[in-house]
Amino acid sequence: MEDRKLLNSELNRISPEEYKASGLSGIVLVLDNVRSAYNIGSAFRTSDAFKVDKVHLCGICATPPSAEIHKTALGAELSVDWEQFDQTEDAIAKLKEDGFTIVSVEQTEHSVKLPDFQRDPSKKYAFVFGNEVDGVQQEVVNASDFALEIPQYGTKHSLNVSVSIGVVLAFVVL
Repeated sequence: MEDRKLLNSELNRISPEEYKASGLSGIVLVLDNVRSAYNIGSAFRTSDAFKVDKVHLCGICATPPSAEIHKTALGAELSVDWEQFDQTEDAIAKLKEDGFTIVSVEQTEHSVKLPDFQRDPSKKYAFVFGNEVDGVQQEVVNASDFALEIPQYGTKHSLNVSVSIGVVLAFVVL
């Protein structure tokens, strides 16, 4: 099979200004105490790819400008809006006031399996992703409308947070 790869100049990418002016998707991310700036950068880059409106950086999350964030975001931290909160619960409360459905991406007793989730296009969603070791804080799970679980079939019981973001966004956006 011969199939020429496209050059970057052929991809018709929009500028950060065009991204911000292109309208809202109704999807935001909440990062709950994600400790790795590289994972945060990856969250920005994936958010840009799937047209996420905003990333909420909570607790110990690093914030732009940061060389580590920039290394994996590749400039997406300039196109995707972000806001910092000392406490994740404060971000959740603000998002609820703004009419968002809060979805913790976590394994819980009554979680909805990702393939069973049907996004309602008339609703706005905030997807909460947790710390690399401890996941989403229990208090944040309790404040959520429901938990969404990525089914896994191997011997491990978790995915890297940046991978989880990509899996969930690919499923709910496409």
